[in-house]
Amino acid sequence: MINIVTKNIDGIWYGAAVEAEKVLATTFTQKETEALRYLLGSLPYEAQFQVNEKITPSSERLLETLKKIYDGEDVSLSFEMSMDHLSDYAQKVLKCVSSIPVGYFTTYGAVAKACGGSARAVGQIMAKNPFPPLVPCHRVVRSDFSVGEYGGGRELKWEMLKREDRGYTESKQIGIGKGFLSVFPIKCLRRV
Repeated sequence: MINIVTKNIDGIWYGAAVEAEKVLATTFTQKETEALRYLLGSLPYEAQFQVNEKITPSSERLLETLKKIYDGEDVSLSFEMSMDHLSDYAQKVLKCVSSIPVGYFTTYGAVAKACGGSARAVGQIMAKNPFPPLVPCHRVVRSDFSVGEYGGGRELKWEMLKREDRGYTESKQIGIGKGFLSVFPIKCLRRV
């Protein structure tokens, strides 16, 4: 049975769908109803679920981690994400995006180069990311380094990235399978 939990922390609703300590979906938003709608829309078709008012210690730790990511803090991710219901390509892209460190961003095209496929295909997967902000889709931007679209709006994406700025000045390459992912310091972002 999938357990769905939500919690308001400092005016933001954080939510998670968890089954047997595996995370199936996460979210954050201004309204609890939006968080529930997103979580339910991210579950496998016909999955059995229940909404729990009581939050287990592991779910509490997950929700607190979501808040820390939202606040721009460095976190050590030790949560197992269940991706079995996603395509192999979506899993590959989400795992690649998970490797983008705090203080850096990349482009849809760079993810496509590292994983195969097109920038548009990567963008479609980012738009359906079932694990925001655990899988930091907010760290993927347009090829001109403008923030582009985001489920919570461009302004929220911009603010999250600015909170993650660590003052880095050099781009770097991250090993992804047999390839590399180019990442760039937050200071290179364009607000447009």
